[in-house]
Amino acid sequence: RWQKIFMFPLWGKMAVFWNKIFLTIIVLLIVLFLDAVREVRKYSSVHVNEKAANVNSSAFDHIQMKLFRSQRNLYLSGFTLFLWLVLRRTITLLTQLAKEMASHAALEAQVNDATEAAKIYMAENERLHEALSGKGSGKKKESTEATEEKLKEEIEHLKAELQKTS
Repeated sequence: RWQKIFMFPLWGKMAVFWNKIFLTIIVLLIVLFLDAVREVRKYSSVHVNEKAANVNSSAFDHIQMKLFRSQRNLYLSGFTLFLWLVLRRTITLLTQLAKEMASHAALEAQVNDATEAAKIYMAENERLHEALSGKGSGKKKESTEATEEKLKEEIEHLKAELQKTS
C-alpha cells in the first residue's frame, strides 16, 4: 500500500527539487540558531545587566524580557533543527526499507517459481528414467504399448491421407 503511495508520479517530480528545498531549510534553521546564540550572549553579559539596573529598573526588566525571548528562540531553533535532521534520516531509512521490501518480495516470488519449475523437471526426469530403465509396472508397459499402437495407427492413417491428397 505504501509503495503505491510513494510511486505516485507527483513525488517523482518533487524529488528533483526536494534536496534543494531540504538544504535551504537546513541553512535557514542554522542561521536562526546562530542568531539566537548571538542574542543570548548579547543579553547575558553581566556588565550590561549591571548598567541597566543602575540606570533604570524598567530597562533591567526590558533586558530580561529580551534575554527570555532570545533564549526561547534558541531553544526553538535548536530543537527544530534537531527534529528536522531526525525527520530527514527517518524518511531516508523508510525509503530504503520500502525498496528492500519490494526487492525481497520480487526475489521471493522468483525463488518460488524456480522451485516449482525444479520440482516439475525432477518429476519429469524421474518418469523418463523409469521409462528408460523399464522398471515401470506392467500397467505402465501396457499403456506405453497401447500408446505406441495408437501412434502407429495414426501414422498409417496420415500416410493414407497424404497419398489421397497427392
